[in-house]
Amino acid sequence: MGRRARGRRLQQQQRPEGVEDGAEGGGKRSEAGWEGGYPEIVKENKLFEHYYQELKIVPEGEWDQFMGALREPLPATLRITGYKSHAKEILHCLKNKYFKELEDLEVDGQKVEVPQPLSWYPEELAWHTNLSRKILRKSPQLERFHQFLVSETESGNISRQEAVSMIPPLLLNVQPHHKILDMCAAPGSKTTQLIEMLHADMSVPFPEGFVIANDVDNKRCYLLVHQAKRLSSPCIMVVNHDASSIPRLTIDVDGRKEVLFYDRVLCDVPCSGDGTMRKNIDVWKKWTTLNSLQLHGLQLRIATRGAEQLAEGGRMVYSTCSLNPIEDEAVIASLLEKSEGALELADVSAELPGLKWMPGVTQWKVMTRDGQWFADWADVPHSRHTQIRPTMFPPKEPEKLEAMHLERCLRILPHHQNTGGFFVAVLVKKSSMPWNKRQPKVQGKSVENREATQLSTATPTEGKPVDALEPESQLVTGTGDSEITTPENLENNENKKDGVCGPPPSKKMKLFGFKEDPFVFIPEDDPLFPPIEKFYALDPSFPRMNLLTRTTEGKKRQLYMVSKELRNVLLNNSERMKVINTGIKVWCRNNSGEEFDCAFRLAQEGIYTLYPFINSRIITISMEDVKTLLTQENPFFRKLSNETYSQAKDLTKGSVVLKYEPDSANPDALQCPIVLCGWRGKASIRTFVPKNERLHYLRMMGLEVSGEKKKEGVALTEDSTATTELPEDGLGEELRAEETGLPDATPGCDPTAPNPPR
Repeated sequence: MGRRARGRRLQQQQRPEGVEDGAEGGGKRSEAGWEGGYPEIVKENKLFEHYYQELKIVPEGEWDQFMGALREPLPATLRITGYKSHAKEILHCLKNKYFKELEDLEVDGQKVEVPQPLSWYPEELAWHTNLSRKILRKSPQLERFHQFLVSETESGNISRQEAVSMIPPLLLNVQPHHKILDMCAAPGSKTTQLIEMLHADMSVPFPEGFVIANDVDNKRCYLLVHQAKRLSSPCIMVVNHDASSIPRLTIDVDGRKEVLFYDRVLCDVPCSGDGTMRKNIDVWKKWTTLNSLQLHGLQLRIATRGAEQLAEGGRMVYSTCSLNPIEDEAVIASLLEKSEGALELADVSAELPGLKWMPGVTQWKVMTRDGQWFADWADVPHSRHTQIRPTMFPPKEPEKLEAMHLERCLRILPHHQNTGGFFVAVLVKKSSMPWNKRQPKVQGKSVENREATQLSTATPTEGKPVDALEPESQLVTGTGDSEITTPENLENNENKKDGVCGPPPSKKMKLFGFKEDPFVFIPEDDPLFPPIEKFYALDPSFPRMNLLTRTTEGKKRQLYMVSKELRNVLLNNSERMKVINTGIKVWCRNNSGEEFDCAFRLAQEGIYTLYPFINSRIITISMEDVKTLLTQENPFFRKLSNETYSQAKDLTKGSVVLKYEPDSANPDALQCPIVLCGWRGKASIRTFVPKNERLHYLRMMGLEVSGEKKKEGVALTEDSTATTELPEDGLGEELRAEETGLPDATPGCDPTAPNPPR
């Protein structure tokens, strides 16, 4: 008997006579209740109902539907990552294979609902389903569908994300050249959407734009890194700061420092979360107006800081998963009032056709924890002034209120489209904030500017440079962003020419959680690079200055790549910013690599970024070759096509690129290109691809390989390597012994394991 079972038995023996299991504190547990003896949470909260009925945020006659929807479980939703070239293939696979299997399927006598696309999400890339995890495990067809979802999520091709959470990035209207700040980014589902939008054109390996994703919680930052890493972008940086005082960064523009203003800011602030009652059922019993009253000030400070860092002409989205006007319209109204015309609400009513929403309210009242109402700040007694603030009330003057156009805010109600509750407001910056001097306008889209950007190492900005900044409002403290160019700065800049961007000194910022390794850019004269350049015949346009490593001592084991814009940010802000992670891994060192003319092999994580610059060691393979390479560990040359063998036989041992090009004349074949990292040994070729990516490619080609099953003599095991029986001719051991061309294992560089967070 296990320890837990013994504990439960002891509790039952000590329980008073007549009290049944699970009955304490809530009556006998029903069959539908929680497992383990806990009473089911009652989905009732009289104060919640009284509050929202009084505020009239729900249309007349719809209250029962509103409350009924809140008590129903939230449908599961998934999003196909839109920027990957495989998105259409995944959608085709979902619709024509997995969804077809669900048609006319019954589980326990109930007909399974086939997933449906979200009507307002572009190109059918987001779907919702009422299937629960319990149901998914009851039928073999559903279990396969569930395995598909889990595997594709881990390889970054599908994101399981709540429907309303997808709205803010869409309303930001991101273009590939935009500089974006995501202020409260963890766990990262919205951040991944932003990265996808930057990479809308997959033929461009380094978009001009970038995402700086911030979160105040150090541990959640690593969750954010994990999410972002699945998309393998060189244009994402994860930082760890309090969003309400996130430091203003500077960048180098033609030899002088300028303040970095963002073209887009996502301000998805911490909130009371009463729009999430359908999935976070604890909210039912914990909900009180005190949560909103306590968060309002923080939300306003974060929104103010976001507006300060927004470029003129830029767009900021403010969002919460709360329905409460204190966290929603009150924050927006206060921000608009203090901006004195610098900000205005954008009319986005036509931007997401198919989405149902309610306009923002223009009148609301404030209620205390004990149910006392206040309609005006003047009515609030002095004893309540620490809890209730004047910014929580709507503006008094009708003209001022009308000019704000609060009706342009969007409130999503759960019963309208079977979603969670949500609030979104889109703000456009018309001029600098009243406490700031002039600043650059949003980056233009002219072809000349973008071409010039590709030739320089500086982040482009239009308009006049910022010479200085006036002190900011007292609502924002500790930002230290008034410095632009001083002799001290120039001296520091000289010292940083070695390209080392370490963590900020402890006297300026105390580091919590894990200490990060420095970011060290590879110097131009580093002897490490020429052998790599020669071995892979890298194109002269390859941006070698953007290569970095994470160590200042010893051998460089892994090389990472960032865009030149992020390099600019890193080099100019290492002392004011705590960077958790940036860059994608492009090369890994082999311990015995010197024997093969090059000490570094290619990494699958960065191959799609690196491939356009590689002119040598590329082997074009057929679809059958892809299947063979992904299902066998070291297939001998004779198992591959003649065309592949003829390309491989003259290559020296070492890392290779394996490229599959789709055949448009054969519509039944896979219609998206595939690029894999491989190793050309003495008599065989192997691939270095993580397990989930292997499964992804095989599924796209119509093969279903599970972790347990063997198919064509192959079993993909949990350590993500394909194992196969030795050839019957008895030469297997001899050839394997000769296969010294396989690279040695390098710590932290497992060729088949999923990449670690850094």
